[in-house]
Amino acid sequence: MQSNNEIVQEKEIGGKKVRFSMGKLAKQANGAVLAQSGGNGILITATMSTEARENIDFFPLTVDVEERMYAAGKIPGGFFKREGKASDRAILIARLTDRPIRPIFDKNIRNEVQVVATVLSVDQVYPYDVLIMNGASCALYASDIPFFEPIGAVRIGYADEKWLINPSYEELKKSKIDIVIAGTEDAILMVESKCREASEELVLEAVEKAIPEIKSIISFQREFSKNLGIEKKELETFKLNEEVKNRVREIGESSILEKLESVVEFSGNPGKKSMLEQGKRGYLSQELDIITEQVKKTLTDEFPDDALSIAMSLKELERELVRKIIIEKGIRPDGRKPEEIRKISCDVGLFPDTTHGTGLFTRGRTQALTILALGSIKESQKIDSLEEIEFKRYMHHYNFPPFSTGETAALRGPKRREIGHGALSEKALEYMIPEEEKFPYSIRLVSEILESNGSTSMASVCGSTLALMDGGVPILNPVSGIAMGLVMGQEGSFSVLSDIQGIEDFYGDMDFKVAGTKNGITALQMDIKIKGINIDIMRKALYQAKEGRLYILEKMLEAIPQPRGYLAKIAPKISTFKIPKDKIGEIIGPGGKVIKSIKEEFELDEIDITDSNGEGLVSITCSDAEKIKLAKAKIEGLLKTIEDIDVGDEFAGTVVGITSYGAFINLIPGLDGLLHISKVANKRINKVEEFLKLGDKIMVKVSSIDKREKKISLERSDI
Repeated sequence: MQSNNEIVQEKEIGGKKVRFSMGKLAKQANGAVLAQSGGNGILITATMSTEARENIDFFPLTVDVEERMYAAGKIPGGFFKREGKASDRAILIARLTDRPIRPIFDKNIRNEVQVVATVLSVDQVYPYDVLIMNGASCALYASDIPFFEPIGAVRIGYADEKWLINPSYEELKKSKIDIVIAGTEDAILMVESKCREASEELVLEAVEKAIPEIKSIISFQREFSKNLGIEKKELETFKLNEEVKNRVREIGESSILEKLESVVEFSGNPGKKSMLEQGKRGYLSQELDIITEQVKKTLTDEFPDDALSIAMSLKELERELVRKIIIEKGIRPDGRKPEEIRKISCDVGLFPDTTHGTGLFTRGRTQALTILALGSIKESQKIDSLEEIEFKRYMHHYNFPPFSTGETAALRGPKRREIGHGALSEKALEYMIPEEEKFPYSIRLVSEILESNGSTSMASVCGSTLALMDGGVPILNPVSGIAMGLVMGQEGSFSVLSDIQGIEDFYGDMDFKVAGTKNGITALQMDIKIKGINIDIMRKALYQAKEGRLYILEKMLEAIPQPRGYLAKIAPKISTFKIPKDKIGEIIGPGGKVIKSIKEEFELDEIDITDSNGEGLVSITCSDAEKIKLAKAKIEGLLKTIEDIDVGDEFAGTVVGITSYGAFINLIPGLDGLLHISKVANKRINKVEEFLKLGDKIMVKVSSIDKREKKISLERSDI
């Protein structure tokens, strides 16, 4: 920062005032912007190292989001009472911010750039992720870091047939879509969304609505930066050794091209293509690796100090030739046509005696195994965050072990990519999970990636759908997912690729993941490696993705056409029912005495009472369905007096007396009924004691009642 004077600029965006200021805080960073909107205040700093890192083949950009619980007037939970590692939400916002700003940089920069967003104040009314994205762009653009083109980001919602610009949390609860779009003045860079089965046209319309808002935000940043007048630094960027580059092409081009052409030959020959279908697909990467190693070995002696240039020149050559074959021949590295999807197989019920549900989804050389675990509502995840969400009953986790790519690595917990992929899969299924009142369980899905060659996150979505249906979870509609790729050619030509594999993701220009049901889109995520695409390419990708995901869904439904009508034997059995709100205290009892006694009496796993929409919601968990029935009848009986009892009412009663003519059954505190000896069993008996003993719990039904005399006659309802 060149001056101690603070620069402040304000603008109304989507009906909400946004304020950027610079020059007062964190002046030793290359750029520091305090971004404010409503009660949200985020300090975003951008800092660049003075020296370039050596011997790396990537641009070292890092984005971190630091949440501070004081921002919402909270004290962190746990023993230490201070923030620890970044929350999943902070990591997801960091990834959301990284993805649109990374393509703007010169990929040959080797100076480390770090963007840090420190959350200082939140109002818990409006999300603050988009504010961080725009603040990060402004901090970079208004600094001396060589970031030459600002990006704009906006969230779009749609509720009551109205478009919402940067909606509140409350508005998003009713919204058909929740979509974040980022781009430059001319192109779309990034899209992230979860939807309630939205149509492709609605999503495209949302993107179109976002474009003028993005331009307005970019204009705001340009005006802000102009007031500062800071000049950009000139950096020495990494350059390939041209002599090495030419030698790599001279030695390797013909061999690589020959291998690529062989795939074209296979794809056009039915006999040979069947060989590809039976296992040849995927061999190309191994063949190219062999050629690469041979070229490296040859050139290492010639250029002993240029190993990085050799490796990067090979990648550049391979990228050029792979893309050339796709654009010119319409054939992909494994012989597929652009719209073609790899072979799919689906399995369910892998471990029926020990798990609650399983789904194995295999597509080509990508394989995801998802396992379902069901629990009581008390097992929901408590969220210690700045947002208003406190508990999550549906969780999705994703693991990517190194063996999935045939590699070795230390296992040190989930990385950012794993957290991001798990969150995307969770979004894809979130609106298909039944409401708590219909299915009173906490739900955890864990996707284990067993093989990886493209789009493991979408394989995770498919495997998770299979696991839910295998487990008997009554999801609204099954969800499938697909990843789309893009290769841009000369003069506006392009090819959209369905179901991309690793090499196409690595050398392509786009990774566009789309998940949805037969009715519409539930989640999407688009990342671009080039400086954006236009809406026509996005339209082509969305409709091609629709064809692909419906084909994949059809294959999934061949394995299991609908959710099972029952839960696994070992799954906990849960029953919920409502009671009047004013009776909650009565059922809980002083110090929880009543509810504890019911739990012990019927040997329940859990019994929980919560306030739900102005009513009491009772949830009973037990592996024995009969005990749940008895406990429910007991609780419902406790709510009644003799005045409330009618003929036909059922009770979970306790045998408190036995006579020669029958048994006395306690129904509610202070009120017993007579079960005549003729009603004790479904046959004639001589002694009540042969069938009942004191303390037995039985289900009975009122057959007659004299409320004035307080006499009640009963019959068995459990025989």
